[in-house]
Amino acid sequence: MSKAIVGMIPFAIGLVGIGVAIWWSLSREMALGRWLLGGCLVAHGLVHLLFFVPAPAQATGGAEWPFDLSRSWLVTGAGLDDGAVRLVGMALVVVVAAGFLLSGLATVGVLVPSGWWPVLVAASAVASALTLALFFDPQLVLGLGIDALLVWVVLASVWTPAAAVSS
Repeated sequence: MSKAIVGMIPFAIGLVGIGVAIWWSLSREMALGRWLLGGCLVAHGLVHLLFFVPAPAQATGGAEWPFDLSRSWLVTGAGLDDGAVRLVGMALVVVVAAGFLLSGLATVGVLVPSGWWPVLVAASAVASALTLALFFDPQLVLGLGIDALLVWVVLASVWTPAAAVSS
């Protein structure tokens, strides 16, 4: 197993812990759960902005920077113009960051109607998954897992802020 994947294990454990805390507090209709979920949605969107950050100097034996808009299987596999693919990637990153910001606000009912939550979350998660798949690096697997979980929460109607307010 690569060092990069092994290095993600503590982060994955932390994400599971946060997920359990959110689920527990939402199941008890605690406001804290909404705020935690909203914060996590915003954070997930903000992480995508790392695609705009230049790769830091790589330490010897360290993992490669996974957020690279110039490295896409689509460009190398299909022979597409790397500038056009990079531009699409940049647009997707902006859509994802803005979408998850609005999702987070809808989660807590600030400035964005909570009724918009399912569409915002699903669209943002799909755009995120598309971005992460288009510029795939094994270190981005956790992000894809988060996106899959969010789409499931919306499609299975497990929880919505509108339902939480009306109950």
